[in-house]
Amino acid sequence: MPTISHVVEKIIDSRPLLQEAIIEEIVSFASVAEKIKPAVEKELEKEVKLSAIVMALRRASEKLLRRAPKRRFDYQSDVSMRTNICDIGVLKSPTFFAKLRSIYSIVDYEKGDTLNIIQGNYEVSIIANEKYHDKIINALSGEKIVRSQKGLVIVGLNFPKEYVDQPGVIATITRKLAWNGVNILEVVSTFKELNFVVDKKDATKAYNALQELIEG
Repeated sequence: MPTISHVVEKIIDSRPLLQEAIIEEIVSFASVAEKIKPAVEKELEKEVKLSAIVMALRRASEKLLRRAPKRRFDYQSDVSMRTNICDIGVLKSPTFFAKLRSIYSIVDYEKGDTLNIIQGNYEVSIIANEKYHDKIINALSGEKIVRSQKGLVIVGLNFPKEYVDQPGVIATITRKLAWNGVNILEVVSTFKELNFVVDKKDATKAYNALQELIEG
């Protein structure tokens, strides 16, 4: 027989936005209790006092906060930003990888230019300086281009090597960006770098959010 606490925890587990609000400690338990009361009563097949749901919410929230990802970001990091970036998506094909080799020769690494290749199961994202957009498109002649965006920005952080062993670091960063209204288009990561491709209109918000995060 399920209990009020069991049902409330199940509801919280099924609603990521509610979890985020609880973790950020901006939730009103009374308001949430009123909202979920019909679902709780339906599950239990009986009437339930609002105060009992509030109490169950408080207990479930305490559990969530204990297991929540690391909230304090105490790594020595620098925020970087690269503007005038393009993102080209292309479907994989038998001829694609031969053409990909020529793309590496287009970018001038000695000048600090950007080229990131992200391979999925069926599609590849090519992230580079916008000035190389047309040359890359020409190099991919005959391939299926599924996406081509200009006016993008890469905002990133670097880390000490210890961060890869700490659960929740990436979740903490992406949560911070989401709560500041930043739409992440692509993620480019290595063991010591985490870069986000965002639209130019979100660049300042993303930079300020990451700066605020590392400053505590």
